Amino acid sequence: MTNGLTATEFRLRDLAFAAYAPTVVSTIGHGAVMPVLALRARELGADVGTAALVVALLGIGMLVSSLPAGALVARIGERRTLMIGGFVDAVAMIAAAATGSVLGLSVAVLVSGATWTAFLLARQAYMIDAVPPSHRARALSLLGASARVGVLIGPLLGAGLIHVYGLRAAFLLAAAMSAGSALIAMTVPDLGAANRAHDAANGRASVWSVLRAHRRTFLTLGIAVLILGAARSVRASLLPLWADHVGLAASTTSLIFAAAAAIDIAFFLPGGWLMDHRGRMVVAIPVVLSVAAGAFLMPLTSRALAVGAVAMLIAAGNGLGSGIVMTIGADTAPESGRSQFLGGWRLCGDLGNTGGPLLISAIVTAAPLAAACVAVGVLAVLGAAWTGYWTHDLDVRRAKAG
Repeated sequence: MTNGLTATEFRLRDLAFAAYAPTVVSTIGHGAVMPVLALRARELGADVGTAALVVALLGIGMLVSSLPAGALVARIGERRTLMIGGFVDAVAMIAAAATGSVLGLSVAVLVSGATWTAFLLARQAYMIDAVPPSHRARALSLLGASARVGVLIGPLLGAGLIHVYGLRAAFLLAAAMSAGSALIAMTVPDLGAANRAHDAANGRASVWSVLRAHRRTFLTLGIAVLILGAARSVRASLLPLWADHVGLAASTTSLIFAAAAAIDIAFFLPGGWLMDHRGRMVVAIPVVLSVAAGAFLMPLTSRALAVGAVAMLIAAGNGLGSGIVMTIGADTAPESGRSQFLGGWRLCGDLGNTGGPLLISAIVTAAPLAAACVAVGVLAVLGAAWTGYWTHDLDVRRAKAG
């Protein structure tokens, strides 16, 4: 159920602060921590492999907490989840700054990953209630873009603080941002209270019963979402390997990623408009095909300008699909058991985000890097066919529903 406004009465700017401020504030903290997390582990005595594992624990925390987070939101609601998650993450980041051991840092990172999943799921659930279906894709596309803005600002603020106070300052900044987002969440209306009361009165469904009831959706569109997540992970995994392979300096690779991030943000507006007016398929296919094209072109590049062009091609597709996973999840989520369903939905996306780099690692181990690029391109083309078929099916069903 939305906030009761019709499509003509609804204005996105009316809920801008409640909808997007917690995301921007929280992601500033995450953006500050991510570039230095491995460095903090190394500072505490971890070797390179262990430091990489510490970084991976953030994704593992997100992965294993997807289903429990859905159950939590169903029980206590979006607002309370945002508040509790923000304060718990603040404690975790303070612990990461204060700890003197790699184990302590690892636990803090794992907890932070879990709170981040709960935060993202609660934000998505809130937007389903707050925004009418006619504006859903634009609203969720802007939610995705607001997270990207925070991730861009965070490293800039973190770099200044680290220069003066050292690595721990980035984690203290993240703690302050998480606490700030929790305080902002206190002002957000609790739009899902009526639905929770109805579910509680009629017997709240378990996560597993909701997943079973909607297994066809998870085995079709859920796999499409997994493909989207895996495709998006290519830029963060395959591209740096190729840049190093052709001898680009780390600073040059960083500049390429910064330029690609700007392109990414620039495309969220047309992506949201297209999804609302032309359907989900017209955006879902370019997201995956841009990765396919980039992977096929990558072995042909050897200079920074060419590598940068490939990165921007992939970024354009990624930016166009800002919010698409959340949008499809909102389209398919049931009224009853919605939060439990969204927990499973997040699990699909997280499996793609985690599985993509693992797949690339396996291919690179068995084949030359150029051959791995081609293999990724072929898999992306196949993935685009699957994604296109099922998102088209969704568009048809949405059109029939009116």
